[in-house]
Amino acid sequence: MKRKDFLRSAGILGAASVLPVSKVMTNTFVPSSDCGGACVLIPSETEGPFPLDLSANNFYFRKDIRETQSGVELRVKLKIIGSANCLPMSNVRVNIWHCTKEGLYSGYDNNQNRGQAGLTYLRGYQITDANGEVDFVTIFPGWYTGRIAHIHFKVTVSTSYSAVSQLTWDLDKKNAIYTANPSIYTKGVDPLAIKDDNIFSDGSTLQIASLEKNIDGSYSTALEVTVNGTGVTGLGHIEKENAKQFTLGQNIPNPVMNSCVIPFSLVKKSKVAIELWNVEGKKLKEICNQNLPAGDHTVELDFEKLQLPRANYAYQIIVSNEDGTFIDSKLLTVAN
Repeated sequence: MKRKDFLRSAGILGAASVLPVSKVMTNTFVPSSDCGGACVLIPSETEGPFPLDLSANNFYFRKDIRETQSGVELRVKLKIIGSANCLPMSNVRVNIWHCTKEGLYSGYDNNQNRGQAGLTYLRGYQITDANGEVDFVTIFPGWYTGRIAHIHFKVTVSTSYSAVSQLTWDLDKKNAIYTANPSIYTKGVDPLAIKDDNIFSDGSTLQIASLEKNIDGSYSTALEVTVNGTGVTGLGHIEKENAKQFTLGQNIPNPVMNSCVIPFSLVKKSKVAIELWNVEGKKLKEICNQNLPAGDHTVELDFEKLQLPRANYAYQIIVSNEDGTFIDSKLLTVAN
């Protein structure tokens, strides 16, 4: 998918947000140019003082990160591109986090964030699908002193490389949300321009995401993010230590019509558990749990028998042997 085709999908309307991302296409935003074989890396920004380690907390694997936080609903779509060939990067983890409408961050208790220690709102991660895309449901963030409204994100390609950056929006479009909702955003319009922000002052346009209003009153935002790597290979989420024990393949076919097989290979005899999860972080089914010999194996998934909606799902493999426990996961799409 070309960059302009992805960014046209910024306006996800109504119930469309629960469909496989490859099926959600509207025509709301067109950038000035295509990728065209030459990609520009997303500018690297500080993680800020609030980047909790989400990888150790499985409950952060969720599409809806709002918890109890109120605000104008915002649907966030990011597409991850490998700089080596300008193609989508599947099966890489994308974390996002941002402040509340009042400018508070969960998980911390300091002068800015009194009483927020131990809380987990407005944080989460997803795994990119075959199109290199992730989707989140959240609220439009507020602003705080020295910073314009923004969302942090981190793209983890492997244990040895991740890209950290932030996105923001056109000043007029952003302030229009604050102006239209004074009872929600009681601090009023954002007083800073992008050039005055202490992070975005370099003026990079690569971090300005689209922002469009949906027919149900929510908003959608989208940004294409280029990071170091090669798209389509599917190697981004495979760790070196895992490779010494097993390899997990992409389901065949993908997208899935009715059924598929998940291929994997074991280096040595191991106990293998394979689980199916939805994108809200709920385990739906244990597909396999048995001791298997070294060699190539497959597990079949029949979605007609499972009677699950057509959507994106994650499958996770847990391999245990005398060397320890090793985990990997990939995303699959059940197409309409």
